[in-house]
Amino acid sequence: MKEKVLEILKSVRQDVDFSTATALIDDGILDSFDIISIVSDLNDAFDVDITADELEPENFNTVDAIVKLIGSL
Repeated sequence: MKEKVLEILKSVRQDVDFSTATALIDDGILDSFDIISIVSDLNDAFDVDITADELEPENFNTVDAIVKLIGSL
């Protein structure tokens, strides 16, 4: 699952090393347009429905946080 998440993230922002980044939202690496694209791709890839309630910075600050979010859905 983590590899697929990394693939999705890299398709949106090829210039970021997501395997080492730890504050994607807090440091402004990802903006709102990036998040919309990522959420759409995650919903399709993992057959989940990420809702507005889950669009919290802590759910998208790291790859592991995104994987944890998907696992909980």
